[in-house]
Amino acid sequence: MPTLILVRHGQSQWNLENRFTGWWDVDLTEKGVSEAKAAGELLKEKGVLPTVAFTSYQTRAIKTLHYALEYCGRLWIPETKDWRLNERHYGGLTGLDKQETRDRHGDEQVHIWRRSFDVPPPEMEAGSDYDLGKDPRYAGIPIPSTESLKLTIERVLPYWESDILPVLASGETVIISAHGNSLRALVKHLSGISDEDITGLEIPTGQPIVYEFDDNMQPGERYYLKDA
Repeated sequence: MPTLILVRHGQSQWNLENRFTGWWDVDLTEKGVSEAKAAGELLKEKGVLPTVAFTSYQTRAIKTLHYALEYCGRLWIPETKDWRLNERHYGGLTGLDKQETRDRHGDEQVHIWRRSFDVPPPEMEAGSDYDLGKDPRYAGIPIPSTESLKLTIERVLPYWESDILPVLASGETVIISAHGNSLRALVKHLSGISDEDITGLEIPTGQPIVYEFDDNMQPGERYYLKDA
C-alpha cells in the first residue's frame, strides 16, 4: 500500500541556541546527526523502506534525509528538492534569540508570532543580515518577507497535490524530510486538524511519522514508527 514517511530534520545549531531560524541555512548539530542516523536505523529495523524522497532546499533537512537513507540502505533512491518544503519564513525575527525577543516584545506578542495560525511576524527588511535575495538557490523564486503558518500551508499543499501525491498514489513509499511548520501543514491536511489545534502540535526532531493509505488514497491514522 502507498506509505508516507515524514521526518523533521535533526537538531540544528539554531535549535540548540534557541534562535528563530526559518529560511536561514543552518547545519545540524552532532545530536542532530545522531537523530538522523537513528531515524534511518529505525526505518531499516521496522522494514519501512523508502522508494522515493522529497526534501527542502535547506541543509539541515537535506543532510537529515541523506543520513536516514544511508542508515536504511536507501541512498540510491530518487530524490527531489523543492523550496516549497522549506521551513516557515520568520521574517524580521530570523536570527533572534527567542528569550531575548520575549524580553523585548513580551511573552504574549512572541506567542502570537510563533503560534498564531494567521498572524505573521514582522517583515524582514531588504538588505538585512539574513536577506536571501543573493542566495543562488533562490534565484527566480518569490522569497517571502515573512510567513504565518497559514501562508506556509498555502505553498506546501499545492506542491503536495501536484508533485508528491501522484507519486504516492502510484504505490511508492515516499519519505519527506522537512521542517516543523512545513510538516505541520501536511499533518493538518492529512489528519484533519483544525486551525486552532494545529498551532499546538509539536513535531519532534528525527522521529519518523507514518501514514498508510488505502485503495482510495485516504490516509489512516498517523503514528510514530518507534511505536509500531
